[in-house]
Amino acid sequence: MSSVNVATIIDQSKFNRFHGLVLFWCAFIIVFDGYDLVIYGSVLPSVMKEWSLTPNQAGTLGSTALIGMMLGALIFGPLADKIGRKNVILFCIALFSLFTGLIGISNSSVEFGIYRFIAGLGLGGVMPNAIALMTEYSPKSLKSTLVSIMFSGYSVGGMLAAGLAILLLGQFGWRSLFFIGALPLLLLPLMYKTLPESPRFLLMNNESNKIDQILTKVNPAFTYRENQIFEQMKTEETGAPVIKLFKSGRALSTIMFWIAFFMCLLMIYGLNTWLPKLMDGAGLSVSGLMFLLVLNFGAIFGAIFGGRLADKWNPKSVLLFFFISAAVSLTLLGWVNNIILLYILVAIAGASTIGTQIITNAYISQYYPTEIRSSGLGWALGIGRLGAIAGPLIGGVLLTMNLPFYQNFLVFAIPGILGALALFFVQEKYSTNKARERYLQEESLTSNLK
Repeated sequence: MSSVNVATIIDQSKFNRFHGLVLFWCAFIIVFDGYDLVIYGSVLPSVMKEWSLTPNQAGTLGSTALIGMMLGALIFGPLADKIGRKNVILFCIALFSLFTGLIGISNSSVEFGIYRFIAGLGLGGVMPNAIALMTEYSPKSLKSTLVSIMFSGYSVGGMLAAGLAILLLGQFGWRSLFFIGALPLLLLPLMYKTLPESPRFLLMNNESNKIDQILTKVNPAFTYRENQIFEQMKTEETGAPVIKLFKSGRALSTIMFWIAFFMCLLMIYGLNTWLPKLMDGAGLSVSGLMFLLVLNFGAIFGAIFGGRLADKWNPKSVLLFFFISAAVSLTLLGWVNNIILLYILVAIAGASTIGTQIITNAYISQYYPTEIRSSGLGWALGIGRLGAIAGPLIGGVLLTMNLPFYQNFLVFAIPGILGALALFFVQEKYSTNKARERYLQEESLTSNLK
């Protein structure tokens, strides 16, 4: 009997139609995650007016979905490591699509908040699993790039939300934007048929035929023989998935990832919730929604080019630069009055906040072993959601304090420095990439001895 290492076959593959299919579905999922991110900030002035909400009440209402996202990431990330990523992804899509649509028929802020919370559970659960699935099926040379391209759907969704708000709010009202968020329900049957399951989960369930079919699509040169058995890289560790995040020297890095996620998501959700309101309050001649559009447009470039840089160079170094860029651009936003410079700074802020989060997702998905990848992402995103919850709340407090314009942005710039400090202390020597290198060296040595 000879063994076939599944991870090695995938790592050595070349990008083809199968990779493109996985990329398409994962990006499609993230588009609606990004749509939900921006939609609340887009409709916020209309919702506040209809239900006579104060800024503090609006900030609290905006955090309901984020609390759901936190719990969803903490629950569904580890669950997928046990029952399969595909099953969890499909369930979470159904959950967030259905309840996003129901928001459109809510009759009170309380009902609105309940639906947002339940939709948040699905949104929080789908993200780490989409990232983990894309990472598992990406060729080694393109992992950060493909995850970043996939996650640029986050910004596409944000631009879609801001653009549709500009077009539809006046004529159809804010409820119409939430009905659009229910559209993924229509494509669930097609996704069920074409989205592949995690190769590790198939190995756990001894589904050799499905693994054979998938590997043939991943690498057309691969041919299965009857005397072959499939295996993963030998990195399995004892203990519950969450406990494993702190084993093998990963404890410090796990905590640092959580802090970095907290700071990054605080900036992202604070800006996407309150940027239109802050800009409108500055008395500028253009709509605040235009700045929201530019913010997410900049994020696309930050994600794609940053992901490519992370594959070519050290991802950690790229992320440190991005975090510092976020702090600088947000600080300068409070001091600039020229409209063109404001657009440029907002685009840089989008590239270095949302873009940073996207690249960090790719980085962390490669840091942990496959068997705890969803758990690592899920818990980092779950703890990070505390920052996402804090962002809208902080924005609401800032507006009630009537601070000078520049101080509002300075508050959102400080987390950029703190996030950079956290990532600086991540210990790369304990990452899966280093473990894989050691494993391949051992395999090569064993083969030579034979």
